[in-house]
Amino acid sequence: MPTDGEADRILQLEEEVQQLKEAVVSHAVVDQAIGVVVVLGRVSPDQGWTVLREVSQHTNVKLRDVAGTIVASGRTGVLPPGIRAELGKALDRLGAPGGPDATGPAVTARPAGPPCVRGTVAGP
Repeated sequence: MPTDGEADRILQLEEEVQQLKEAVVSHAVVDQAIGVVVVLGRVSPDQGWTVLREVSQHTNVKLRDVAGTIVASGRTGVLPPGIRAELGKALDRLGAPGGPDATGPAVTARPAGPPCVRGTVAGP
C-alpha cells in the first residue's frame, strides 16, 4: 500500500500526464489552424502563428479554442463573426492577399492559384 506521500505523488503525476495529453492534442489543433491560416492568407507558417495569437488576444478567446474554431470552419464553412473579423484584421495587418470573405472562411479570388479550402470554393 502506498503511503500518504506516495498517494499524493501518484495523483500529482496522473494530473501531469493528463495535462500533457491535452497539450499534445492542443498542439495538433493549433498546427492545423496555422495551416488553414497559411492557405487563407497566403502567409508563412510563422505569420500564421502570429495571426492566430493576435486573433486570440483580440477576441479574448484561448488560442486552442480559436484554433479549433478555425479548423472546424474548414469543414463547416462557419466562422463566428468576431473571430472572422479579427482574422481579417490580422491578415490585413500583415498585408496578406487573402482572408475570410463575408460569407465563409474561403480564400478570396486571386489569379495566383486555386481558391479552394476543403470543399469551399471562393468567388467574388
